[in-house]
Amino acid sequence: MPEPTDPPNPTGPTASEDHSESPGPSGPSEPQDSHGLSLPLPRLLEAVLGVGSDLELRGTLQRIVENAAALTGARYAALSVLAPGDSGLAEFCTAGLTESERARIERPPSGRRGLLGAVVHESAPLRLTDLTADPRSCGVPPGHPEMHSFLGVPLLVQDEVYGNLYLTEKRGGPFTAEDEQVTRLLAAQAGIAIENARLYETARRRERWIEGAAAVTTALLAGEAAADALMTVAERARVLADASAGVILQPTDEGGMEIVTASAPDGRGGLVGTTIAPGSAVLEQLLGGEPVFLDDSATDARMTTPVRHRFGPSMMLPLQAGGRLIGTLALPRRRGDPPYSPAEKLLATQFASQAALALVLADAQQRRERLAVFEDRDRIARDLHDLVVQRLFATGMMLESTQRRTAAEERDAEVHATLGRAVDELRSTVQEVRTAIFALQQPPADAPTSFRGKVLRETAGAAAVLGVQPSVQFTGPVDTRIPDAVAGHLLSALRGALATASRRSGTTRVGVTVDATVRLPDGRPGVRLKVSADDGTDGPAGDTAEGTADGSGRREATTTWQAPL
Repeated sequence: MPEPTDPPNPTGPTASEDHSESPGPSGPSEPQDSHGLSLPLPRLLEAVLGVGSDLELRGTLQRIVENAAALTGARYAALSVLAPGDSGLAEFCTAGLTESERARIERPPSGRRGLLGAVVHESAPLRLTDLTADPRSCGVPPGHPEMHSFLGVPLLVQDEVYGNLYLTEKRGGPFTAEDEQVTRLLAAQAGIAIENARLYETARRRERWIEGAAAVTTALLAGEAAADALMTVAERARVLADASAGVILQPTDEGGMEIVTASAPDGRGGLVGTTIAPGSAVLEQLLGGEPVFLDDSATDARMTTPVRHRFGPSMMLPLQAGGRLIGTLALPRRRGDPPYSPAEKLLATQFASQAALALVLADAQQRRERLAVFEDRDRIARDLHDLVVQRLFATGMMLESTQRRTAAEERDAEVHATLGRAVDELRSTVQEVRTAIFALQQPPADAPTSFRGKVLRETAGAAAVLGVQPSVQFTGPVDTRIPDAVAGHLLSALRGALATASRRSGTTRVGVTVDATVRLPDGRPGVRLKVSADDGTDGPAGDTAEGTADGSGRREATTTWQAPL
């Protein structure tokens, strides 16, 4: 009785499998006939020539299996390509099985045990009259067609066994030496097809990684923010590596590493914020700039993170450039996925090095751009102070002198009033220019820390709602005289006044004045906030329902807030 078999084969014959290396009996074979190949020669040439006509591996292997069955008279034929490591079969093609026979078989053989294993381990053809009589045989799986005659040859690529091509149930007798020769030739062609396909796939994979690295470099140098740049690296690497997640870890102050960015189509839940504790064996390698490759993150004793059970094979690659460790790029696959090949590890490591260099260059470029902005703002501020303010101040002094002369000579009162308004406008302009100079001296991306800067931030934010840029004037040392508590209340009042002004239709001008030199009615020093909104319409001089009108007839709504210092 045959022994228990390897897991059943869904699509083709399963010669019984075992690990024994002892030779089995060989069935009778016919002597080679020098004219024996004359009949199948056209079909054989067609099969050989067809190998190089298609880069699609699956179709090529299927044709080889069908031709092998036809040329040898075998009822069943199968070709199996071993996957890297011990992870089953990469390809499995069959010929001769009916649909009902396929349905009765659960899954293909492993290709590494029994008679198939003997072909692989011994790297030599095996021809049997009755496979059930061989001591290495363990029968066929339940539901599998009955088989006796057997011919198996290894698929060799540069002296390395990639799989096997095997035939069973030859019509009209046992397999012959001629059949073995034909099958060996077809197996050699299959080996060439496999090698060509793998070389092509390796070249395409390398091309994709190179294109990915170039795309990342282009995106980073386009000026992305730091967080977006890290996400770009993680997402592109995840796609290229066919990983379930791409994460970036960065060193922490405590000496560990923390996931700061994650790209995971299945969900990032629990990934961002996960840390590798100090002292971990993995951490020591990463901080030393060495890559870490794991066959199974869930079971590797070096992994201590709480999310390790979600992943299988993984690569952890240092992002290092110029001796500076930016972080780590981790590319874990799902549990049960194939491990990373040596070529994939090499390409991913090179990608990480280029990405790290791109991150450093992008950071340096952004620093240079910020420095150029700061330098330009400083230059504008100096020009405004040295040229504009001084000229305005000199013009104001000339007008004041003229105003005093016209007053002393008691001439035209209208000219005197006009000069007075011009002097007031110049003073207001000087205040606004000084405010602009102060704003230019603040870093554009930083939150303001001074009271003056906070007021300017509030008015700048309200400009989009108001439709106009409010003018701002400060009187007195507002940054030093106004305490934090009063400043907070003043800013709240400012927001309310600006919101009120935004609800007025047709507002054409908004002015904000903060005076830290006022005296309150009770004689205490204080600060006064005044927000005026001009709607640009004409009205009678004097008080109005909404505010007051100046001599020009423009109506203003004024909000005043004050507090003691």
